[in-house]
Amino acid sequence: MHVRDVGMAEATDLEIFERAAIEQRVLVSADTDFGTLLATYQATEPSLILLRKVATHRPLVQAELILANLAALEESLERGCVVVIDEARIRIRTLPILES
Repeated sequence: MHVRDVGMAEATDLEIFERAAIEQRVLVSADTDFGTLLATYQATEPSLILLRKVATHRPLVQAELILANLAALEESLERGCVVVIDEARIRIRTLPILES
């Protein structure tokens, strides 16, 4: 992987994805494109928290929702997963995402 030295505001989804993997970070997004990248590359990192149907909430509400559930998600996030958080539930899918 190669990451251009650009500010994250100017980075493409792939550059953000690659940088998160290199820096062992967790992506937090409402953009399903990151899930597509994980599946396409059959990647085991970075982990992704995908906010579905909560994206219309203010950032503070989103942060509180993540923080309220972080302890229960921590081990899975460290191993590599996609966490989907929506209004009704939280789902965890282990990485890599393989075709069924």
